[in-house]
Amino acid sequence: MSAASVERPHGDRPLIAEANRLWDSLAPGYRVEIIGGQILVTPPPDGPHAVALTELMVPFLTAGLHGTESKVVQGIGLWLPTGTEDYAIPDLSLVDADYRDHSVENNCYDPVCFRLVLEVTSSNYRTDLRDKVKAYAAAKIPVYVIVDRKHQRLHVLTDPAGDDYENHRPHSPGELVTLPRAVGAEVTLDVDGILKAGQQKDD
Repeated sequence: MSAASVERPHGDRPLIAEANRLWDSLAPGYRVEIIGGQILVTPPPDGPHAVALTELMVPFLTAGLHGTESKVVQGIGLWLPTGTEDYAIPDLSLVDADYRDHSVENNCYDPVCFRLVLEVTSSNYRTDLRDKVKAYAAAKIPVYVIVDRKHQRLHVLTDPAGDDYENHRPHSPGELVTLPRAVGAEVTLDVDGILKAGQQKDD
C-alpha cells in the first residue's frame, strides 16, 4: 500500500527541520540523513566513489532494469520505519517504475517500491556496515549491497528479518556475484572491477 504525499509543518518535525536547515547551509554535495533519531552528515564523495557507482550502474542498465518496470536511480530518499522522522539517501537504488506514486515526505519514498539499495563506503563506513543494515532490514528492503572500500569487500545482504538480514555474504576480489532474481533480472557484479574503480590513490 502506498503512502500519500504529505507536507507536514516543520514545527511538528524538529529533526527534519534541523536536517533541512543543515542541508541548506552546507556546501553542495553533502548528504544529510536521519537514522535512529540521529542526524548524520556525510561529506561529498571522492572521485573513485563516483566512478565505482558508475561501474555498478552498468550491469543494471545492461540487464534492462532501467526501463518500464523499474528504474536505477542515485541519491533518492528512502523513508524508514525506524523512527518518526528517519530517512536515508542510498548511493544507488533500484526502484519500481511507479516510485513517484509512493512519495511520503521530505522528498522520500515508501520502502515498498525499493527492490535494492546500494552503498559505497566513505569515511563513514561504520554507518553503512552497521546502522544502515538495521535500518534497511527494518524497512524490508529485499537486497542491500555494500561496497566496502576500506576492507576491500563487497557485501550482499538478503532476506530481511526484523532489524537484520538472514543472509549476509562478503565477497572478495576475483569473485563474480550474481544478485537474487528478486531484483527483476540477472545481474552479475565483478567484485574486482568495482573495488578497483573505487580505490583511492593511497590505497
